[in-house]
Amino acid sequence: MWRDAGSLSKISAGFIAVLVGYSSSAVIIFQAAEAVGATPAQISSWLWALGVGMGVTSIGLSLYYKNPILTAWSTPGAALMVTSLAGLSINQAIGAFLVSSMLITLCGVAGWMDKLIRIMPQSVASAMLAGILLQFGLGLFQAMQTQLSLILIMLLVFVVVKPFAPRYIILLTLLVGIGMSFQLDLLKLDAVQLQLAMPVWTTPEFSLASVIGVALPLFVVTMASQNMPGVAALHGNGYRPPISPLITSTGLIGVILAPFGGFAFNLSAITAAICMGKEADPNPATRYWAAVWGGVFYFITGLLGATVVGLFSAFPKELVLAIAGLALLGTIANSLTAALAKTEDREVAVITFLVTASGFSVLGIGSAFWGLLLGFIIHWWNGHRTASVVKRANT
Repeated sequence: MWRDAGSLSKISAGFIAVLVGYSSSAVIIFQAAEAVGATPAQISSWLWALGVGMGVTSIGLSLYYKNPILTAWSTPGAALMVTSLAGLSINQAIGAFLVSSMLITLCGVAGWMDKLIRIMPQSVASAMLAGILLQFGLGLFQAMQTQLSLILIMLLVFVVVKPFAPRYIILLTLLVGIGMSFQLDLLKLDAVQLQLAMPVWTTPEFSLASVIGVALPLFVVTMASQNMPGVAALHGNGYRPPISPLITSTGLIGVILAPFGGFAFNLSAITAAICMGKEADPNPATRYWAAVWGGVFYFITGLLGATVVGLFSAFPKELVLAIAGLALLGTIANSLTAALAKTEDREVAVITFLVTASGFSVLGIGSAFWGLLLGFIIHWWNGHRTASVVKRANT
């Protein structure tokens, strides 16, 4: 078992997943914390809680279920908090985090997510996942507008070397990208300082305004925009762990770490997909080690706090976009294949894909939820209409 754990392809997949997660949204955590007047020590504690929570759940759940289960913080939730936390104290914010995590735990214990998954068509779920990941595939080529030579070299290495070293292609491409970034003077290492994070307890306070204005929206956004795509990523790659215990685990770790700034934990879709592809491991049965390594890197980032965020910020944005797009190419292809596999479901799959990829938001809830909801409704209506036609033909 341990021999399967230490391959470079799994380690690099775990590292890239964490790199993409932190590089793409860590700055939002700073903005949310600053919205309630958090001190530098409290902001460091938030990063500690998030890193430790994601590390513990990713390692524990992946090892227990032998599936690549990577957790994450709620990025849409963090974005929502940047505006919704205004006017609240940090104690009221912590109270809202606690209530939201309690609701997530209740959702897991009650088995509501399992019931929803059983009635959700695979074509719709796969189309939603493809729509979520599309922006990362496009980002690979959009990055060419500002760093053409960097992206072209990375793409060339990926295409030419992959047939000979598929297990290590993402790591090799990343190393080449870092080397090119150094040559082009794009690395910003001067602001990186080594500093350990320490947990800071903040006593929660509860108010009607914080529960209605923050806790409930954070719960809905986390479940709809994060956990649903996370489940779709697992199922789309052939993994079927029991969902309720996963949701319960992320809720409980949130309850434990909320007083330290762990505002919301959920199943990951985008970063988890990096650990589920063939580039992480040709054998699907041992890909869970990539998620375990992701958990290890999460844990380290939590202990080092802002230091690691600064390190990840040192990489040029174009490099992060490129490596994420390349790492997710296989998952995007698999999702589209599953979504369009059944001729009768293709139209609804395309609608779900387009709505999700549009990125629009209504009531603070992202397009992933609305794409899934609209796809499910249309799929149900088509099935109902077909059943009615068959019934009339038989009478």
